[in-house]
Amino acid sequence: MNNFGVRELDVVVVGAGQAGLSAAYHLRRAGLEPEKAFVVLDHAPRPGGAWQFRWPSLTYGKVHGMHSLPGMELTGADESRPSSEVIAAYFDAYERRFGLRVHRPVEVSTVREGQGGRLLVESSEGTYATRALINATGTWDRPFWPRYPGQETFRGRQLHTADYPGPAEFTGLRVVVVGGGASGTQHLMEIAEVAEATYWVTRRPPVFREGPFDEDQGRAAVAMVEERVRRGLPPQSVVSVTGLPLNDAVRRARERGVLDRLPMFERISPEGVVWPDGRAVEADVILWATGFRAAIDHLAPLTLREPGGGIRVEDTRAVRDARVHLVGYGPSASTIGANRAGRAAVRSVTRLLGSDSDSDSDSVTVTA
Repeated sequence: MNNFGVRELDVVVVGAGQAGLSAAYHLRRAGLEPEKAFVVLDHAPRPGGAWQFRWPSLTYGKVHGMHSLPGMELTGADESRPSSEVIAAYFDAYERRFGLRVHRPVEVSTVREGQGGRLLVESSEGTYATRALINATGTWDRPFWPRYPGQETFRGRQLHTADYPGPAEFTGLRVVVVGGGASGTQHLMEIAEVAEATYWVTRRPPVFREGPFDEDQGRAAVAMVEERVRRGLPPQSVVSVTGLPLNDAVRRARERGVLDRLPMFERISPEGVVWPDGRAVEADVILWATGFRAAIDHLAPLTLREPGGGIRVEDTRAVRDARVHLVGYGPSASTIGANRAGRAAVRSVTRLLGSDSDSDSDSVTVTA
């Protein structure tokens, strides 16, 4: 700590979800010690990243493609348990095993230019002056709410996926589900079991994917998302370009008419929603399964955004500032992508720091 009460470190990691923990693990492998060389700041109240906030009906068996963190497999999990419990417990054990010493709950308000080539990370527990920043803040804190005429007049309830409590609260109600992604279809299928009526509304016709999703298809999907990021456009999710998997549950829902999609309505009335041709349905609830945006407002003082609205990233490095790395952003937003991004970011950061450490070394200090 210097004379101004600012603590100086080599690296600050913001966020302790999959990408942040992966980065912290690889920092340890590179020979950097928690608290002495780097710190991990997380705003959540406990381990688990965004998973700890998932709805109870999203059991671990329903999670698609959850990849283990580097160095410690997730095995033997009860598929009937809520994913929020399973993954939070796994992240907690992971942090303890590798002694990552995550600081929480800590809110990072601003990252701005400091002195001597350092970045100042201003947080609820004080200010850090760091040589490099690994930003792993994800998207959960920025749910996207579209705006439609009449929205404020609706007499029913409106909520977002971020607030989804599970299907029980919709028993006997008329529910409009807006959004064609994985969350929207999951919400819709389980709400349809208890609701009086459901209506599925999407901007574009959904695309269902038959058969297995192989590595070549995965690489192609990631490349499409990565191209937007390289152009400085706001990233799309990987899921948005892969289509929806056509499994047995989806087939049954389609046969029952649950997944009969309606085009986007034009406006919202006090009683429900209305289409351009005058068709209307009455509703008690509008559930916006409309996705999330990157939680990066704290980086605004660094002016990293491009005219297109996104941050242009090569590998994980922000093109406008080589000290800043974004992991879990754009093409690395999937769980396997987050793992790879954490490793890639640390390789770049160690080069920036002038370190001779090998981030692929096998030596890691493990604590009980």
